[in-house]
Amino acid sequence: MDFKKLKSGSDVRGVAMGDNTVLTPEVAETLGRAFVAFLAQRLLKKPEQLTIAVGRDSRLSGPQLLQGVVKGITSTGATAADYEMCTTPAMYMAILTEGFQPDASIMITASHHPWYLNGLKFFTKEGGLGFHELDEVLEIAQNLSPVETSGQTGKVLHTPFLPTYQKHLQDLIIEGVDPEVQKPLLGLHVVVDAGNGAGGFYANMLEELGAWVEGSQFLEPDGHFPNHIPNPENAEAMASVSNAVLKVGADLGVIFDADCDRAAIVDHTGREINRNRLIAMISAILLDEMPGATIVTDSVTSSGLADFIQEWGGVHYRYKRGYRNVIDEAIRLNEAGVNCPLAIETSGHAALRSNHFLDDGMYLVTVLLIKAMQLKQQGEDLSKLLDGLKEPVESREIRLNVVAEDFAPAARQLIERLMEYATEHEEWHIAPDNREGVRISFDIENQLNAAWFLLRLSVHDPVMPLNAESDVPGGVRYVLGKLYEAIQGETDVVDLSPLRAALQ
Repeated sequence: MDFKKLKSGSDVRGVAMGDNTVLTPEVAETLGRAFVAFLAQRLLKKPEQLTIAVGRDSRLSGPQLLQGVVKGITSTGATAADYEMCTTPAMYMAILTEGFQPDASIMITASHHPWYLNGLKFFTKEGGLGFHELDEVLEIAQNLSPVETSGQTGKVLHTPFLPTYQKHLQDLIIEGVDPEVQKPLLGLHVVVDAGNGAGGFYANMLEELGAWVEGSQFLEPDGHFPNHIPNPENAEAMASVSNAVLKVGADLGVIFDADCDRAAIVDHTGREINRNRLIAMISAILLDEMPGATIVTDSVTSSGLADFIQEWGGVHYRYKRGYRNVIDEAIRLNEAGVNCPLAIETSGHAALRSNHFLDDGMYLVTVLLIKAMQLKQQGEDLSKLLDGLKEPVESREIRLNVVAEDFAPAARQLIERLMEYATEHEEWHIAPDNREGVRISFDIENQLNAAWFLLRLSVHDPVMPLNAESDVPGGVRYVLGKLYEAIQGETDVVDLSPLRAALQ
């Protein structure tokens, strides 16, 4: 078993059911043992002094993988705390919560990915493991003997954490809306779509706070995900919650992915508030409290969003794709003295400084609900915050497969050549604030920077995603044509057929 092949960014991920299964309970056991060894080195503790919490989402393979991880942990003499069904953010919050405070935690999830996949996310007091830290865990796993054991058996604690996490969110809402009442959400109608993941309890929580939750759907955990993909970026999923809101006339709807580290909402008209709109909305809330603050986003955000953040008195800071990348950069900026309260990806990963820079979909939704209730009491709607957000007329994403054998260096060299090409052509405007790939804008019909494209290398795969947006009709085709002119001879690096097809 090559454990390094399980790496997906800062997580472990692989096929856990059906044909070509690689993430088995035995592999999970080895990873549990490896994580104990990693922690023992880091914390300078003996294994029997360590407690590691383990939780899972609703995936069918979750119970067996959890038992595998628990077996691996306890085989070293360490204690395993079985949190059963849980959310990814809760698994980290437990480390910081008095009465729990394990040394570390492991969440078994594959987020929004298909039902037959699963994975592991590792947390310490400092947050989720980074790319290089995960490399260390996988290296340890690779070198462990199948029979290596301390001869000790650690304890297994059965201590569900979700009720404590739920109370934490409830307290935030009570404090944020009206500390004098126990049902501060009376009069607010919210539809919750949990996508049959781990987040169904959120609807019950809102109901306890006085909200009306009629129309909420797919609250029961079901690892087949029979109704729609639990993904706030998925068009079918967003259409489903949108229709549910319109059907019952709710004030808004919320949707989570399977492990609840991502979320999106829809307003009372059924309008989707995800991607750039979601970033704009939470940015407006934070910038109203902290004028001049810096908002870190990934690289594919729109030009209209940048203008919106600036108009709200903030600074827009585009960074690399990947939720760990934007979070780490936001943390770095704060350490350097920059007031940065938010790191957020267009995928819905949102990490707020007020929440330990943990990407927590439920915390994000909780902040939005507090604001929604405050505005409702003033006779206003949450969507008011999006006034002034200029959205593109056209947008397109194309994925170009890298055909070069050594794909990463070849793709980076292509980007360098494209940058050089851009400097030689006056009509090509290189974005001054871009920190990933190459982002080029063009003037069209006397409108400055009317359309742009971004070409970058995927975080994980031999793929070059290509994003294009335009504020004028026909602009996307125009910029894609300009790009094709520049790279049409690069067929030994990338497969250009999807780009050619887009131009036909």
